[in-house]
Amino acid sequence: MSASVSSPDVHAEHEEYHDDIIYPDTIPFVLVHLACFAAIWTGVTWQAVAIGVSLYFLRMFGATAGYHRYFSHRSYKTSRFGQFLLAILAQSTAQRGVIWWAAKHRHHHRHSDTPLDVHSPRHRGFWYAHVGWIFSKREEETDYSTVQDLMKYPELVWLNDHPYFVPALLAVACFLVAGWPGLVVGFFWSTVVLYHGTFFINSLAHVHGKQRYLTGDDSRNNWWLAIITLGEGWHNNHHAYQSSTRQGFRWYEFDPTYYALKVLSWTRLIWDLRDPPKDVVKGERAPGRAVVEKVARQLAATFPVEKWSGQLQELCAQAPTLHELRERLRAAGGRAEAILAELQSHLPQLPPIPTVEEIRARALEMYEHSPSLDRVVERAREILLQKLVDRLMEQPMTQGA
Repeated sequence: MSASVSSPDVHAEHEEYHDDIIYPDTIPFVLVHLACFAAIWTGVTWQAVAIGVSLYFLRMFGATAGYHRYFSHRSYKTSRFGQFLLAILAQSTAQRGVIWWAAKHRHHHRHSDTPLDVHSPRHRGFWYAHVGWIFSKREEETDYSTVQDLMKYPELVWLNDHPYFVPALLAVACFLVAGWPGLVVGFFWSTVVLYHGTFFINSLAHVHGKQRYLTGDDSRNNWWLAIITLGEGWHNNHHAYQSSTRQGFRWYEFDPTYYALKVLSWTRLIWDLRDPPKDVVKGERAPGRAVVEKVARQLAATFPVEKWSGQLQELCAQAPTLHELRERLRAAGGRAEAILAELQSHLPQLPPIPTVEEIRARALEMYEHSPSLDRVVERAREILLQKLVDRLMEQPMTQGA
């Protein structure tokens, strides 16, 4: 692996997006899935099933505690040897190298659910976010500038350069222990289920679930994803405070990865586990202005602005004094509230615009109450009104006006 810095994002924002899939690279991935059907001929033994179940949970821990909470977020500390063991366990999942994985995940958090996100259901669709992005030519590259803390360890670089060495050894071990059923059921079945359990965090955890915290993205908490991914399903929690080792912020939020790491910390194999601050957990920490703006725009987008704009245009087109009305609107200086009052005085049949209370009720359906919610609601109403006004001012003048 070359240590030179490659930054795919430098010009990406100004380039036309192409979701080209590298089809030759998908062949091994497809073959791993097809290999599962070999159980028709090898049979399924209890020994092979036990190996498969054990490997699923052990390697899921490698993905969650290794790839994610350690290498991507450095949410706890360990020795260099412990770090190497974590990397081996993580790469036994056959999800590429730890350096590539960490770089892509850090990129995801910097651009979460924006057009630059490597896997966003909002912009690329569910299946691309779930698995297609892995085989995109653009995602083959690694931005090494974001993972310099990992690049200084030659053993990690070597493992990253040989991402399938460890899973190949594991596959051989499964065969030697339990024969063909051990390979097919123990290794391939658990690998495929592990793939999709992990990938669900990229796809489903940004589509289905509850948003407790205002994060400005689509991350959601999903309890059943937390079960199958050993705690990763508390994804909105994670996006609210990324450096926390614990992702189940409340006592009832099942987070086995954290429990295991806590036990390991008692042995001093790992240390300095990070917990989220109390004001974050309680939702009392005010988000930044950029987050408030993003959440307000998301909230405003849940209202049928285009429908109202169409009705508004039709009404204004029928107004005999549209030209005079527009002049008075311009005199209002572009202030949305003043313009709305002017419109309602001339067009009593104007469709009702949602009140602050109605917008707040919608917000509470989407998010838990927080001190910043009023700021979001006020900004969302401003955005709604401004969109209506902009559409009106763009309305072509009719001959009758």
